[in-house]
Amino acid sequence: MREVVRNLDIKQEYLSKLISADAAARMVKSGYWLDYSLSCGQPIEIDKALALRASELRDVKVRSAVSLRMPEIMKSDNAGDHFKWHSLHLSGIDRRIIDKGWGSYIPIRLSETPRYYRENIEPIDISIFQVSSMDEHGYFSLGPQITWLMAALEKSRMIIFEVNRNMPRTLGGYDDKLHISQVDYVVEGTNSPIIVVTPADPSEIDTKVACFIVNEIPNGACLQLGIGGMPNAVGRVIAQSDLKDLGVHTELYVDALLEITKTGKVNGRQKSIDRGLQIYGFAFGSEDLYRFIDNNPELAAYPGDYTNEPYIIGQLDNFMSINNALEVDLFGQVSSESDGTRQISGNGGQADFVMGAYRSKGGKSFICLSSTYDKDGELHSRINPILKPGSIVTSNRTTTHYVVTEFGIVNVKGKSTWERAEALISIANPIFRDQLIKDAADMKIWTKTSKAN
Repeated sequence: MREVVRNLDIKQEYLSKLISADAAARMVKSGYWLDYSLSCGQPIEIDKALALRASELRDVKVRSAVSLRMPEIMKSDNAGDHFKWHSLHLSGIDRRIIDKGWGSYIPIRLSETPRYYRENIEPIDISIFQVSSMDEHGYFSLGPQITWLMAALEKSRMIIFEVNRNMPRTLGGYDDKLHISQVDYVVEGTNSPIIVVTPADPSEIDTKVACFIVNEIPNGACLQLGIGGMPNAVGRVIAQSDLKDLGVHTELYVDALLEITKTGKVNGRQKSIDRGLQIYGFAFGSEDLYRFIDNNPELAAYPGDYTNEPYIIGQLDNFMSINNALEVDLFGQVSSESDGTRQISGNGGQADFVMGAYRSKGGKSFICLSSTYDKDGELHSRINPILKPGSIVTSNRTTTHYVVTEFGIVNVKGKSTWERAEALISIANPIFRDQLIKDAADMKIWTKTSKAN
């Protein structure tokens, strides 16, 4: 990374690097690799200006993740002829782009992503990030999404920051800010509101699953919540529980964690490292969440090689990892990212947290899912003999710990294939259990002494 130059007039330096969004977009050439930050950090004004140049460009490759709005460049006519979208974790928007054949998914473990940027990709032609306004010391906060951004900036031939005064200023941690002397150009955006993501109200099934999990959480536990309705439901149930002295160390900071914090249950006093701090890598949610994060010394933003590193997670006693899944097979393999060969989201940090939680003294990881789903009016089981052909194994069977549905919770650690099949069938929807038993018997992972229910 370029050295910080301190003996300069930072205001004058800022003005000397100020350009328009149109001028920034004109620097992009066909064949370039761009990095667009992720989530709240994706540019807005430069993205609009670049979309207007679509017909002039070919094969501009853009790397990002967890999009919260459809990028303007991907709305342009015949967008896939001009831009290719490469995502490290798919939101519904990224999925729509890739389903059209206009891009691809980049498989990652989030804890390795900073190293991936530093060691395994070619230099980035331009990084274009939306950031906070410059402070009195000449620093821009990278905002609530620092997971791998500094590593990307280190590999960038050119850095363009789009300033948004509404961007929360996050405190570190490390790799959370950049100095004006290290930036090539600055664009002043229109200061659009940061995109609000309203969490869905938990369903009855979500709440049942959450109650099973909360019964396993002790006072003083350290929490990680993944993306999705069930982890959010767990947070709400915790907020209404008698638990106390909780800590937070998570990849994603969500409104459920804010709700728990507001009840006074989070103080981090029992954390063996980062005592008193809530640690996270990126965040999105309500306006209240963005206000809470802004310049808040109770929170510390770190890149993924800290938040998701299993060795770090393992140092936190009673670490509780709570994540969603799409499907679990009778061997305990977990698919949380694809439906057959169709990529739905990504590995993200699930594998990291499942491994890290088991390294923790008293730690537990919970894979939660509804027992069934409805497709075209027909009910299907999420617990199956084997994963759907093509489905990606997000957490392998040796790392899976607890699996939870609305019908119960089972611990598969240390269990034989027979015992695993029996345990997982016991939390499947009853209407599918007889068939699952037959399938398990055909696979020779069921015995006459196993229980039918």
